[in-house]
Amino acid sequence: MPEDLIAVDLPASVTRTDGEGGLPVLRVSTPVATGEVYLHGAHVSAYTPAGQDPVIWMSKASMFAAGQPIRGGVPVCFPWFGAGREAGMAPAHGFARLADWTLVGADDADGVVRLTFRLTDTDVAALPGVEAWAHGFELTYVVTFGPELTLALSVRNTSGEEYSFEEALHTYFHVKDATAVTVEGLDGASYLDKAPGAGTDRLNQSGPVAFTGETDRVYVSTGTAVAVDPGSARTITVAKESSANTVVWNPWAAKAAAMADYDDAEWPTMVCVETANALEHAITLGADQSHTMTARISVAPKA
Repeated sequence: MPEDLIAVDLPASVTRTDGEGGLPVLRVSTPVATGEVYLHGAHVSAYTPAGQDPVIWMSKASMFAAGQPIRGGVPVCFPWFGAGREAGMAPAHGFARLADWTLVGADDADGVVRLTFRLTDTDVAALPGVEAWAHGFELTYVVTFGPELTLALSVRNTSGEEYSFEEALHTYFHVKDATAVTVEGLDGASYLDKAPGAGTDRLNQSGPVAFTGETDRVYVSTGTAVAVDPGSARTITVAKESSANTVVWNPWAAKAAAMADYDDAEWPTMVCVETANALEHAITLGADQSHTMTARISVAPKA
């Protein structure tokens, strides 16, 4: 991977090194927080605020290779979510997580590190799936490691014509036991259940979300969601801006066993609470218009 993917000088708290599979990774270490981001996919693979246990979950079986998605962490899904809204949208979750992003900004302000990544349609021209969505774009992704983890994904339409896209920050969180975890903040929200056999009717959430089997739900919600993890005696809060959907996911045993990049025994140690704009809430941008979606992730002792 060429060194010109790092286009700025790094502060002393940020180190560029070779990570898993030899892929370049940026490691952050300050008195406020530690973390890491792979340039492949601008993929956040670790975040630990001072005095806390790791917040971000990574699969032990994840592939770290060019052209392959990284399993766990925070994949950036763009320009479609899952299988997309139309036939022929492949690979799953779009091509942004398969691309090499360029670091265009890096600063440390009193231990709070902000890293800015950029990706354009020119950068992805050779990737599979690009021909299914041939529009001009510029993505800017700002990752801030501090007392909270802030993720801000901006999309600018550079094509000269209107188009729509889906997006998600597919956050995997480390938990002690998913079967005891609940997600609060979605009571009353409508959702589409994408788990096998769930049907196509929209449902309404009643009370907290619990994990009792394979869970794959796209909620209509602009509000804050809180994962309550009694096993770790903490809560993980996901506050967001300009996001119409919250996705809650856990593969459970059978699906985990069928996934090559997911260790069979790992599913009880993670849940996903994702910030998204998907399905009928896809974003439409006119020429030269921009949209920014933000997730703010914080951890606190369980009340």
